[in-house]
Amino acid sequence: MTTSSATVRPDRRAELAAGLALVEARIADACTEAGRDRAEVTMIAVTKTYPASDVVALAGLGVTDMGENRDQEAAGKATEVSAAGVHPCWHFIGQLQRNKARSVVRYADVVHSVDSVRLARALATAAADRERPLAALLQVSIDGDPARGGALPGSAEPDVGLGPVAEAVAGAPALRLAGLMAVAPLGWEPERAFSRLAEVAEEFRAVHPGATALSAGMSGDLEFAIRYGATHVRVGSALLGMRPTLR
Repeated sequence: MTTSSATVRPDRRAELAAGLALVEARIADACTEAGRDRAEVTMIAVTKTYPASDVVALAGLGVTDMGENRDQEAAGKATEVSAAGVHPCWHFIGQLQRNKARSVVRYADVVHSVDSVRLARALATAAADRERPLAALLQVSIDGDPARGGALPGSAEPDVGLGPVAEAVAGAPALRLAGLMAVAPLGWEPERAFSRLAEVAEEFRAVHPGATALSAGMSGDLEFAIRYGATHVRVGSALLGMRPTLR
């Protein structure tokens, strides 16, 4: 008998259930510490390099949101998961090239890494035929280093300034400006990074009050992100275990 790669092994389901319990406890404790309601924080299971069967298993355990960062892997995985009768909310969380926009909008519900006007326009064009607008989060450069990617807060640079990128998304009927995303820069303490992000988010919401999502924090620093207002945390290894080697 042939076994589909979306078939869940009982032992793997048990491993994922154990990881999920530990991560859920961490998120709940962090919310309590920050005086926040647990319902304010969405956990995104980062399933990149993991098989479709893990997505199916996590969905069976109640996880509704999955994250991928490579279109060449995510597109096929989303199709396989859908064929198994599972329909999570897919978040594209990696750097996105404009020529991949048309593929990504076919399966992604949210794109976290919009960091230029050119990318916003490519996504808007690609998403024109969707039934619902594509939710877009603007990736913010916390340290202002253009080499790391991310729109630049306080900059009027016409392609990568945070204001111009926000206006490009907000003005596109096929897109919905949902909020901001950031990764703590290398060498920065998480508290420094996420406190700075909180300042940027507060200023941003004054101009775009409906853009309330804040995607920040991963396995190693989610507590700091929640302390400073993250509404979405992106958890991979703490939930799914050691990541398989990329081929």
